[in-house]
Amino acid sequence: MSIRGLKKKQPKTFKVKIITVDAEMEFSCEMKWKGKDLFDLVCRALGLRETWFFGLQYTIKGMCTWLKMDKKVLDQEIPKEDPISFHFLAKFYPEKVEEELLQEITQHLFFLQVKKQILDEEIYCSPEATVLLASYAVQAKYGDYDPNFHEPGFLAHDELLPKRVLRQYQLTAEMWEEKITAWYAEHRGIARDEAEMNYLKIAQDLEMYGVNYFPIAQNKNHTDLLLGVDAKGIHIYSINNRFSPNKSFEWSAIRNISYSEKELTIKPLDKKAEVFKFFSSQLKVNKLILQLCIGNHDLFMRRRKVDSIEIQQMKAQAREEKARKKMENQRLAREKQLREEAERAKEELERRLFQLEDEARQANEALLRSQEAAELLAEKAQIAEEEAKLLAQNAAEAEQERQRLEITALKTKEEKRLMEQKMREAELIAVKLVKESDRRAKEAEHLKQDLHEAREAERKAKQKLVDITRLNYPHMVKYPQYLPTDTRDANFDKGSMKLDLKDIDLKRLSFEIERERLDYLEKSRKFEDRLKELKSEIHALKLEEKQSGLNC
Repeated sequence: MSIRGLKKKQPKTFKVKIITVDAEMEFSCEMKWKGKDLFDLVCRALGLRETWFFGLQYTIKGMCTWLKMDKKVLDQEIPKEDPISFHFLAKFYPEKVEEELLQEITQHLFFLQVKKQILDEEIYCSPEATVLLASYAVQAKYGDYDPNFHEPGFLAHDELLPKRVLRQYQLTAEMWEEKITAWYAEHRGIARDEAEMNYLKIAQDLEMYGVNYFPIAQNKNHTDLLLGVDAKGIHIYSINNRFSPNKSFEWSAIRNISYSEKELTIKPLDKKAEVFKFFSSQLKVNKLILQLCIGNHDLFMRRRKVDSIEIQQMKAQAREEKARKKMENQRLAREKQLREEAERAKEELERRLFQLEDEARQANEALLRSQEAAELLAEKAQIAEEEAKLLAQNAAEAEQERQRLEITALKTKEEKRLMEQKMREAELIAVKLVKESDRRAKEAEHLKQDLHEAREAERKAKQKLVDITRLNYPHMVKYPQYLPTDTRDANFDKGSMKLDLKDIDLKRLSFEIERERLDYLEKSRKFEDRLKELKSEIHALKLEEKQSGLNC
């Protein structure tokens, strides 16, 4: 066969993109494939065996529709795009997740989808329950809480709470993280699949869990009700209340469901009961409602029958897998515990080693400090000895200085006493000089008086002599040259003798006065010199006293 012939026999294909909650996959499909062929391919790729819960969803003209399994993919009203996008989602929900979800992949896909519905507020959840659910989601993602590894802020990039809850409470991201971490720390030892199962067990009790809502009306003109389809039956809600249904039809109580154009009819099992009719906006909505009702009803009846061989095998495998995982988890927990104990022992040994090293280091430092202290003490002892010698020397010098000062003080006292004595002597001399000066002044006054009296007597004598001469020798007064020589000489000799005697007394007196005056001047000069010497000595003594006071 030629290569050209092989090319002709290759089937034509088209591309599809399968989007799961956390991944995307692309496949090449044959043109003749039905919806079931594509669905089985995706399930094999995921390793999924519990296929009855899931379906392939797409959006056309703003309406979400499920791919029909019994029709060709390309014959259905699907988007005209390349590749064609389908969402692989849970179409039907279990009544009891713990009993019905057998495979771990099934459980994980349900966990991701329900978590997204809660965060997108498609399923209402109270704030307290959202925090608890968030803690299980964190446990499933991060494993056991480790304060050394999971530091504050490690949840900053994780979406864990609905925006409605964040808006309802004025709490910071750090406060929410603290609340979630408080619950998260209590989940220690829970494996990922257990954490996801605990999440789903809480979520399945929420009023809006697993319910598909459709707007309906009791007549053709008004859309004032909601019809909800879930694993337990059909429920009728008011338009503003999706929590508490006004009326419910369990699958076990429904005899038939049918539609005609936009009208949908629910016939109860009890023939006497009223038949419920309602209208939807489109024929496609009725088809989708009927499709969901048939699928949920089949699963409802299936749960209440004996499990098929396949289901029994899957449950047995699930139990074995759970037992194996439990043993594995116990072994891992034991190993983890032993490892943690070994790490704690290692940390304790390291801490003890560090403590011993620190003690050794401190001992070495103490030894070095002791050696340094000993050296310092020896140096201080030497310095103290030198200081003692210096102090002894200073003490000796101080003692000598004290003795010198005592001697100086004694000398000072003696000199002071001598000075005082000299001052007293000077005062006595001054008093004597004053008295002598007074006496001399008085004597000078008497001498001056005597001199004056003598001169007065001399003047009178001369006058008397002239008078006598004039009387006895009148003619000789005018002509004294004619006097007899002898007479004249004799008379003059007598007078001159008297005059000479008188002159001698006056000269002697003047000489004595002059001599006394000179003696007085000499004594005064000596006294002034002595006073100057005494002042100089007193000034020197005062300077010595001041200097000795400063030295002390």
